[in-house]
Amino acid sequence: MGNLQCIDANHVTVHPQTESVDGWQILLEHTAPNALHNSRARYDAPKCDEDTRVEVTGEIVTFIENWDGPQRLLCMTATDPSRNTVNPVIPTIAYQLGSDNLEVKRFIKAAVEKDNLIFYKSLQDQITTLIVKPFEHLCSEGSDLSTLPYAILIDGLDECRGERSEDSQVELLTAIKECLLVDHLPFRIFIASRPEWAIRTALAPGGYLHALAYHIQLSDKYDASGDMHRYLQRRFDALSSRTGNPHWFTQNDIDRLVSAASGQFVYVAMAYNYISERRGSPTERLKIVLTWTPHDGRKARPFEALDILYTNILSNAKDLRALAGFLTFEDAAVVNKFCDKWWINFMNGDIK
Repeated sequence: MGNLQCIDANHVTVHPQTESVDGWQILLEHTAPNALHNSRARYDAPKCDEDTRVEVTGEIVTFIENWDGPQRLLCMTATDPSRNTVNPVIPTIAYQLGSDNLEVKRFIKAAVEKDNLIFYKSLQDQITTLIVKPFEHLCSEGSDLSTLPYAILIDGLDECRGERSEDSQVELLTAIKECLLVDHLPFRIFIASRPEWAIRTALAPGGYLHALAYHIQLSDKYDASGDMHRYLQRRFDALSSRTGNPHWFTQNDIDRLVSAASGQFVYVAMAYNYISERRGSPTERLKIVLTWTPHDGRKARPFEALDILYTNILSNAKDLRALAGFLTFEDAAVVNKFCDKWWINFMNGDIK
């Protein structure tokens, strides 16, 4: 009993920590670095080929630059573990805003130091604390907000995963509506996403974003056939040096691939990745891919030809490491769900 000490809890004095806390460092720990537009993880990221998507990119730039426009939210509808959750979205945006302006950084840093648990609160509280209030402080000091970064781009909102993915998407969209789409702030918000339920219902007539959003529907409004023609023509021309024959493909070959794509650019991109794989012959692989396209006079249903393309590539892959060589991250994201079904069929012996 000599080592037992009894303490009267009524007379315990708790001394607050005097150790300083770096709010900016705490913010960094809650960001998703791979989501940055210039992240190394996005090396050689997909981008519009020359002379493609001219109309839609022009429309996007016009929206961003139109300060007097009635709508300040643009939605375009058509994984990485650090990016497939809504948790780091607001801290990552705050980081990018603060990185570009020392005054914004100062206010964000002070806000985090005042409330270290802000990252565990609602998205609306996070936006208010980390973005809205710092900009309001700047405005009260006489700063011209129009000189600060104002275009916020959020890509792949539909890729937020988890049991509450739809609730998280709704929470983020609602927080943006309530906190950022206000007259005294300069922001123009650009969201690119597949039209999942939470996004589709928000943009539909009667939805809470319908009157506020400028909606670009790629699949309905824009015909990508011309873009796909130019993409394949340019890429196939570049492969001529490997084949030693500038006539190794024909315009009819390109026409068949574009027709099989049914308006889905991912089809021609995936087909080209397979055809151009460095360990194979472009000429022979083009012949193979063409055998997977619909027969003459038979029109492909949307995504049917894409399913056939993925099935044949996967089932004919002799070297999975070689397969990974031409499957980009974006390809993997598209084929993710499809692969589950393919693997089950493979294990059952349906695919040889």
